[in-house]
Amino acid sequence: MTLSITLTVNGTPHHLALDDMRVTLLDLLRDRLGLTGTKKGCDRGQCGACTVLVDGRRLNACLSLAVQQDGADIVTIEGLAPEGSLHPVQEAFLEHDAFQCGYCTPGQIMSAAGLIAEGADGTDMERIREGMSGNICRCGAYRGIAEAVAEAARKARTEADA
Repeated sequence: MTLSITLTVNGTPHHLALDDMRVTLLDLLRDRLGLTGTKKGCDRGQCGACTVLVDGRRLNACLSLAVQQDGADIVTIEGLAPEGSLHPVQEAFLEHDAFQCGYCTPGQIMSAAGLIAEGADGTDMERIREGMSGNICRCGAYRGIAEAVAEAARKARTEADA
C-alpha cells in the first residue's frame, strides 16, 4: 500500500509517496530529501541531534512517523536562515564558541531557535538550560550553548521591541 503525503520543507512543497508507513520523519528528511544537516544520533529521542521545527514547534524527528506530519510546515537547519546569511542563533553560536565536534550543533541550534520562538526562554540561564535539556552535547559545550541562546534571545527581544 502506498500513501501520499504533502510536506512543506524549508519553504518548498514536497508531494511524496510512501511505500512504508513506518519511515520516520528523520529518515525521510535525510534519505529522501537529502537534508543531512539533521543528524541521526540515538534514534530514540534521547539526544536531540535530530531536532527540527514542525509548524514552529521543536520536534525530535526520529520519534515521529513521516505520515504523522502530512500537511506540516517543517524547517531544518538548512532552511533556518535565508541563503547567504546566518540566523541570529547561528551567529551567537559562532560568537560564543558553542560547539566542539559539531555533531549536535544542528539540533542544538534548531532547539534554541524553537525555544526562543516559543518565548519560553527569557534570559535566565537556568530556564535556558532546562529548555535545552533535551539536547545532549557529548563534548560538554553547555556553557557556550547557554550563553549563545541567551544572547540570541536578547537580540530577538530587542528586535521585537524596535
